[in-house]
Amino acid sequence: MTDSPRPRDPRALPDRWRDTLLAARSGAPGPDAGPDPLPYAENLLARWDEPQRRYHTTAHLTAVLDRIDTLAGYAADVHAVRLAAWFHDAVYRPDRTENEERSAALAERALPEAGVGEAVTAEVARLVRLTVTHDPADGDRNGEVLCDADLAVLAGSPQEYADYAAQVREEYGFVPDEAFRAGRAAVLRQLLALPRLFRTPHGAAEWEARARRNLATELELLGPSSDPR
Repeated sequence: MTDSPRPRDPRALPDRWRDTLLAARSGAPGPDAGPDPLPYAENLLARWDEPQRRYHTTAHLTAVLDRIDTLAGYAADVHAVRLAAWFHDAVYRPDRTENEERSAALAERALPEAGVGEAVTAEVARLVRLTVTHDPADGDRNGEVLCDADLAVLAGSPQEYADYAAQVREEYGFVPDEAFRAGRAAVLRQLLALPRLFRTPHGAAEWEARARRNLATELELLGPSSDPR
């Protein structure tokens, strides 16, 4: 298993949504009779393109879907994982804390209407809620794939990671610098304290060490003012 050689063109996202939705419908009664997938893609993409977003954009969605392609062999139901990627930040307001819950609720409303069966819809919503902690249980193969794909940004090159960190800061532009540094440092320390960031064999082998170096570097750059002591 290797990383995708390059990110796919975000303009291909409607086609990727259609393919995933049609595959997920296959276990539901009358999959051919379901509604047109395109309006659902348009609604979701409009959400991912909202003006308050700097990191949580269609570029992030594309990157997560690409990483799921890399990890697809580890998933128990890769179609559910891909649908969860589409919904996991579909509701995103950086000044609120209930984004994941609202995103999961959106999936629970939209997917049955789009022709997806009850079991897959429930799994998608569960996976979206899991991104609150990124802490799947042992043996949760779908959860491991989604969480690893979402966190893979932490393992980018130094420049890619710096761009990611800058975009996160832009999203929280309403937070004063000192408060942001303290909050961000707390998040970084929490991540570094985890026994492992990535749960799939590929993530552990290819992303873990780079991600930890990037996190440690950002924490150092935040400076002593972020130290709670």
